[in-house]
Amino acid sequence: MQDVPRPLPPKIDSGEPVQAESRPAAPPKAAPGGDLLQEFRHACSEIETELAKVVIGQKRVIRLLLASVFTRGHSLLEGVPGLAKTLLVSTLARVLDMSFKRIQFTPDLMPSDITGTNVLDIDEEGKRHFRFVKGPVWTNILLADEINRTPPKTQAALLQAMQEREVTVGKATLPLPDPFFVIATQNPIEQEGTYPLPEAQLDRFMFNIKIDYPTLEEEEKILSSSSAGQGGAEVKKLFNAEMIIRLQKMVASVPVSSYIVEYTARLVRATRPHDPSAPELVRELVDWGAGPRAGQFLISAGKALAAMDGRYSVAIDDMRAAAVPILRHRISSNFQAQAEGLTNERIIEKLLETVPPPAIPKHVKR
Repeated sequence: MQDVPRPLPPKIDSGEPVQAESRPAAPPKAAPGGDLLQEFRHACSEIETELAKVVIGQKRVIRLLLASVFTRGHSLLEGVPGLAKTLLVSTLARVLDMSFKRIQFTPDLMPSDITGTNVLDIDEEGKRHFRFVKGPVWTNILLADEINRTPPKTQAALLQAMQEREVTVGKATLPLPDPFFVIATQNPIEQEGTYPLPEAQLDRFMFNIKIDYPTLEEEEKILSSSSAGQGGAEVKKLFNAEMIIRLQKMVASVPVSSYIVEYTARLVRATRPHDPSAPELVRELVDWGAGPRAGQFLISAGKALAAMDGRYSVAIDDMRAAAVPILRHRISSNFQAQAEGLTNERIIEKLLETVPPPAIPKHVKR
């Protein structure tokens, strides 16, 4: 039986360079005899300092975004207009010195506007051939602005890219740059002309981060800096794509005890109303709960938060800090919860109070 030749992949138009060639000003590497995690903690603090030059406040949001970057996760930012969501993401890309592209999602956006399209070219000999022109998805950080404004067909164009970090074009499957992150934004107050993300796509996002209004002091600083014409501050480039990949491997190597694994499994299973361990609160107010991917993200987030603090092990407090942004978009509350005014966030907070950490076994002396 003769081997069937495989079809050749389409020619790729490289377009803009994917990796930034400039070198960071202050690469975070451990000094001789120093502690690598402490150096990493110091580097994260520098990132927060640089972002504070442009974005005032939002420290919790920045910390969660960094945790998603260092664990290869994607984030969904949700907040009303004017809270600097787009500015935060673009500034983060500059500080990390990675390629950045922004897609403004609209009702008429097509999947090919995201992934790219084949165009017919004629060479010097008059022969015709297809050439694939890459779309904006070929980048390190992709900002999907107002992702709920485009129909599900176009939203689904990101599914393979987010999960497999590759895009299928005809008969060829092309890898995306590494690292690759999708940070999407959506406006929670607009309903007309919007398409809520389906559960399958929501589950691809590691975090669902809600951005709140600034405090009084923060808002006064925002108004003072804007009225004084202090916008557009320069920020340092502290990382590059290669360094981010190395740090992701370091974060992944942070040990997790069986104690943390057991607590994570208990917490995730407690969100499922038909599980025997589910509390009465969940049985009454929740239709369906989180899947195993939520537990995987919880442990990854715990590793990142511990490493960002310079700690070698994950603590219960790390899991609790990541529980709401990881679980809020993975459970579905029913009509009774809505009638009682209980949001997904409040249900998770009550769940954290209900599910105790496992008992620490005592060592028996022999």
